[in-house]
Amino acid sequence: MPFAFPIQFPVALVRWMGVAVMLALLVFATTGQAQDPAPPEPPAIPAIPEAPAAPAPAAATVAVANPYGLEALWQQGDFVSKGTLVILVIMSAATWYILVVKLIEQQKLFSEAREVSRNFWSSASVSIGMGKLKQGGPFWYISERGVSADAHHEGTMVEQIDRSTWITMSVNRAVDTVQSSLTGGLAVLATVGSTAPFVGLFGTVWGIYHALTQIGISGQASIDKVAGPVGEALIMTAIGLAVAVPAVLGYNWLVRRNKNAMDGIRAFASDLHSVLLSGARVGDKK
Repeated sequence: MPFAFPIQFPVALVRWMGVAVMLALLVFATTGQAQDPAPPEPPAIPAIPEAPAAPAPAAATVAVANPYGLEALWQQGDFVSKGTLVILVIMSAATWYILVVKLIEQQKLFSEAREVSRNFWSSASVSIGMGKLKQGGPFWYISERGVSADAHHEGTMVEQIDRSTWITMSVNRAVDTVQSSLTGGLAVLATVGSTAPFVGLFGTVWGIYHALTQIGISGQASIDKVAGPVGEALIMTAIGLAVAVPAVLGYNWLVRRNKNAMDGIRAFASDLHSVLLSGARVGDKK
């Protein structure tokens, strides 16, 4: 009889084999987890090279407006500063207007005086000579007043005044009227010449006060913060002087020319008075 395992052997063997398989699987699983290489990382996406930056454009030269000029003064000034500046501009405009108008008026007067010397005294009578004068001019006006005084002396209440005195009064009044016309506007030049510097100084004082107030509020007292506002305020003084100097020079010039013109008018009035009274110029025999 062949050798035979006991009946329990196969069951125990199977049991031990199952245990061994389970241990082997456990060991394999543990070893596999420890030794298996980590899954490969996904391939890195190659970085796309950045486009080269465009070269910075060359800095363009920009003309910057003067931050300390008249434009800045007007834009940054308050109503007092602007009002002072407007007053100075009006003074300057009035000065140049009067100066030009009076020069034209005086030039016409001097031209008429030359015409009187050439044509009036060579006439046969005062009435004929008046026809050669420019109607409405100063010489025509003086002649008209003298002739009118001589013609309307008799038969009126003024006949109680002697003829010579009445003609003298009429001619002198005409001369005074012409003089008043010539001196018209000169008071404006005198006023501008004497007050414009002080108006500009007022604008400067107010501008400096305004600037110092702004500097105190900002708390910055650096030179760039002080020089600008103070410099703008000083512009007011410069404008005031620029307005006053032409006014003073123009006033003195016009007064001198008026004096020369009035000397000629008074000489003409004196000769006309003599002609009206005696029928001949002074120095001529009857």
